[in-house]
This record gives sequence, structure tokens and C-alpha cells, in this order.
Amino acid sequence: MGVPADRSIADVLGDIVDNLQEIIRAEVRLAKAELREEAARAKRGVVFLAAAALLGTMALGFFLLAAVYGLATVMPPWSAALIVAAAVAVIAAIMVSIGLKGFKDLGLPKTAATIQENVQWAKTRVK
Repeated sequence: MGVPADRSIADVLGDIVDNLQEIIRAEVRLAKAELREEAARAKRGVVFLAAAALLGTMALGFFLLAAVYGLATVMPPWSAALIVAAAVAVIAAIMVSIGLKGFKDLGLPKTAATIQENVQWAKTRVK
């Protein structure tokens, strides 16, 4: 298969551009196919994690119920339930406090300020 000698540079460059576009399209199609495959694999994992979270929550409820029943053997049931509920509330408050501290350390205000500076810089360059 020979290349005709009378092809112009514009024709050769046009063929190169067409080939590059086709390569890019093929890469995009490949990336989409890979993402679909990964999403299908991830879907199964997400379903199992959701089921585990549900079962874990139910197990926690039964553990707390067992704690109430255990305390109810030495005190009135209402006070046993109140003690268990208060202990869980304290643990939840500690977890909320730790979680909020984690959000404060993210540095999002710095990022937002940097973005605003970039937008201002771009506006001055456009004018």
C-alpha cells in the first residue's frame, strides 16, 4: 500500500488531525466502558455495605436493649432505660464534637478565598 506522492501538506495534516480525533474518541469510549464496569463492581459493594450498616444498627439496638434488661435486674426498668439512653447521648455528643472539629480543619474557607482571588484576577485580565 503506497502513499501517493502528489498529496499536499494540507491533506497530510488533515489526515493527522482526523486520526488524532479518532484516537481521542476511542480513548473516551474506552474510559466510559471502564467506568461502567467499575460502577457495576462498586454497586455490589455499596449494596453489601448498606446491608451491613442496617444490620449493624439493629445489632446496636439489641445490645442497648440487653443493657437495659441487665440494669433492670437491679433497678426499676424505667431508670435502667434512662441510664442507657443518657450514656448513648453522651457518646453521641462526644462523636459530634469530634466530627465538627474535623470539619473545621478542612481548610475550605482558604480554598474559597483562593477561588475568589482567581476569579478577580481573571476579571482584571479580561478587561
